[in-house]
Amino acid sequence: MTGTFMAAEIAETGQAIRRQLDGNAEAVKKLAADLRAGGPAFVATIARGSSDHAALFLKHVIELKLGLACASLAPSTASLYHAPLKLSDAVALTISQSGRSPDIVAMQRAAKLAGATAIALVNEADSPAAADADALLPLLAGEERSVAATKSMIAALVAGASLVAHWSEDPDLAAALEKLPAVLDAPRAAAPGEFEDALVAAASVFVVGRGATFAVAMEAALKLKETSAIHAEAFSSAEVLHGPAGVITQGFPVLGVAPAYADAARDGFFATVDRLASFGAAPLIVDVERHAKFPTLVAPDAGHPMVAPIAALHAFYLLAEATARRRGRNPDDPPHLMKVTRTV
Repeated sequence: MTGTFMAAEIAETGQAIRRQLDGNAEAVKKLAADLRAGGPAFVATIARGSSDHAALFLKHVIELKLGLACASLAPSTASLYHAPLKLSDAVALTISQSGRSPDIVAMQRAAKLAGATAIALVNEADSPAAADADALLPLLAGEERSVAATKSMIAALVAGASLVAHWSEDPDLAAALEKLPAVLDAPRAAAPGEFEDALVAAASVFVVGRGATFAVAMEAALKLKETSAIHAEAFSSAEVLHGPAGVITQGFPVLGVAPAYADAARDGFFATVDRLASFGAAPLIVDVERHAKFPTLVAPDAGHPMVAPIAALHAFYLLAEATARRRGRNPDDPPHLMKVTRTV
């Protein structure tokens, strides 16, 4: 199989991010100024699937950069249980590719009725979630035909991080995001053959991250399930030794997404990887440089600890697409899945 939509959309990501940053430049500054003036007490996120992984990443960025608690709302609270919430002085942040899933739309509407300011990060700007929001930052990723979301997921990560960069008035984070399209467009080496071979042969995999890369680990595990039918579970390196490590046998693959050099989680992450290797695990590392012992997918260095994980995810997507094809699967049309999941 050649010429998948997934591969084409991964290649379009840098262009999509540039389009978003340019198109939303004034809107994001105004929204950030309004949020600073309003002084919300906390942030609640509304999302499912890959978009919920973007929300998990944004939780990390919000809590570190803004000092605000950030938590995910269960959409079924509104769509099934119709339970009233108390969200005055809150920001409710909806992240969605389609903006059409009934439970996401219902939760956003309920959050507004509960007193929250609703902000939508949505790729389809004519969707119900976009129309019902108090403020909209369109992802501007363009059409995405593969069921496996890639460029729209990275667009959601960038849109959220850009909002926080301006909200917190962090010029370093904003500058790193501005440089990201060029980073994503730059040529790069493929994963080492032994790295890809290990995933192609795998039945089960742990995917491990920490801090900003935990959300990337969650997304990577989902993509391995979705595109390659690999049973993949994601864990924080702070949690994987608390029970999950009990299933490790000799040669068990552990895909580790390393935190950036400037990230306080980096040393502890690698200490955990070494511990898992001592149990018999076979680590595979995603990092900006080759590991001395373990096969490494080298991702470009995006120059900021909260932007580097986005570049790492982009590099992983290329590997996931290649792995799916080698396993004889079509990443554009996985069985049992649809592009828009209309959960009630």
